[in-house]
This record gives sequence, structure tokens and C-alpha cells, in this order.
Amino acid sequence: MKEIKESDLFAPVQDYLTGQGYTVKAEVLHCDITAVREDELVVIELKKNLNLSLLIQAANRQKFADSVYVAIAATPGRRLPRHFKDACHLLKRLELGLIIVTFLKTKTRVEILFHPAEFKKRKSHKRRRSIIREISGRTGNYNTGGSTGRQLVTAYRESAVHIACLLMEYETLSPAKLRQSGTSKKTQRILSDNHYGWFERVKRGVYRLHPQGEKALEQYPDLVDHYRAIIRKKKET
Repeated sequence: MKEIKESDLFAPVQDYLTGQGYTVKAEVLHCDITAVREDELVVIELKKNLNLSLLIQAANRQKFADSVYVAIAATPGRRLPRHFKDACHLLKRLELGLIIVTFLKTKTRVEILFHPAEFKKRKSHKRRRSIIREISGRTGNYNTGGSTGRQLVTAYRESAVHIACLLMEYETLSPAKLRQSGTSKKTQRILSDNHYGWFERVKRGVYRLHPQGEKALEQYPDLVDHYRAIIRKKKET
């Protein structure tokens, strides 16, 4: 199949809209497609793929059109973009419609995936609770927003560092003793799962810091200093 161009989307979209009773014109004042039916003005912007340029164009058309759609190309058997679902959420939030033009071997199919509609914001309460719990589980801000290629200090990892600092100080401790020293409710699980390979069980109910864990603490100097200061303060009282 030949490579699809943006202009290839025009004819099938035009035919579809004409079939719906619209008068269709192309390239009217920089709009890819304009469609008029009685007093209704619809604008459709054509692109092979969803991108920021398309969203900007479509949002600008909302200043004068009654409804604005974006039309993109699709080929059977070809995967949808990784973030297609998120892109659809963004289009709906912008109150834009989405038209999919599928190029088959013998024909072209036009499908309106969704129409422009007033966006009704729905919050994910589960996601919100997860974020609040994560924020509450962090004692400081040990990450840099926007950074990549480095391990994040999550609440779980911070709890593991806290446990590791106590084991470095006292050599061996039980989960109960660790909890008495201020570690999180997940202490037993963190030790049992040993997700990072930092801990080892000496005997039933007693743990110590593995050399791998001692080495790993070097990656979190600020966090280690924070917990060592707390440990020293408790030892002094």
C-alpha cells in the first residue's frame, strides 16, 4: 500500500459529510475542511497522526466554529500509537471530536469515534488516594522534577532506607523493634519481600543489612543523613 498523505483524507471525509447533508469546502481561511448545514458550521482538521500542531489548529478553530473535529489516518493491522487512549482523553477534555479514516485495500472507511461534547471532569478517587498516601510517606523532597535515568525516592524506597539505616546502626533487629524505632507499617513486608536485595534474615524474626544494602545507601546521602540524625537523637534521649 502506498504511503498515505494528509490530502488522501480529504475525499473520504468529504463524501461522508456530503452524505450527512453538509455542503463541504476545502481550504477555507486555512481550515482543511469546512462543512455547513443550515446555520451549523463544522471544521475538520486533517493529519496523518495526532500531534501538538493538530491540537493547536483545532483549538483555534473553536473560536468561530460550532463543532471542530480532527481526522487522522488508520491502517488495518497497524498498532495504534502508544498514548492513543490518553490522546483521546485530551481531545475530549478540549471538547474536540475525533474522526478515524481507515484505508482498506478496496475502500476507505470513515468512522466518528466521538463527537465534540462538553467535557465533564471525573476524578479518579483511587488514583488521588494513592498520590496522597505517597506524599504522606515521604519525609522530604529527594527527587528532582523532570529528571530521567535515575532511581526515584518513593515512599517505599524511603522506608527501606530508614530500615537499612537502623540495621547499620544496631546490626540486627526484629520487625517489631524496627517499628518501635519509627519505621513504617510496611516494615515486615519490606523485609520479607526484600525487593532491593538489601536485607538478609539472620534467624526467624531477626534481620541484618546485606553488604549490597550498605553499598546502596551511598546513593541516598541526604536521606541517610536525615535518618541517622533521628537515630542519634533517639539514642541520646
